[in-house]
Amino acid sequence: MKNASQIINIIQNKPQFSKLSKVQCIKKIQSLLILPIQKMISFAYFKGNTLFFVFNHPAGKQEFDNNIQNIKNALNFHTPSECDGIIIEDIKAFVTHSPKKPPLKMPITEDIYPERASGNFKIDIQDEKLNLLVKSIRDIIKASNDTN
Repeated sequence: MKNASQIINIIQNKPQFSKLSKVQCIKKIQSLLILPIQKMISFAYFKGNTLFFVFNHPAGKQEFDNNIQNIKNALNFHTPSECDGIIIEDIKAFVTHSPKKPPLKMPITEDIYPERASGNFKIDIQDEKLNLLVKSIRDIIKASNDTN
């Protein structure tokens, strides 16, 4: 009997799911970078045998460009196991200036509570405008209680 991780590995190794192995390879390489650079990476992808990193800030790209030769040498010396069978000839980076899409928000459901006020309160306000406003609020409360 095979466990879940073995089944997932078998599925990922099939040719029709080769992109899944590329995604895992990208995630592994990305995890090897230092944390400030990881935070500035918007996404990464393969085009041919070239790995592209897309940054959301020019400082991240500049730092990445300063270390790109070290990254290439390290990948040539020791390729992560997730990248077996994937040929990485070159690594490039660029900055995107498109705004990020906001995350999808769950719809907010409003809870409706019954009116607890009865509208039976005394109004001792000297100002006429304010007195009329409070009386209209009291009338609204009494009307809502009458309909319930």
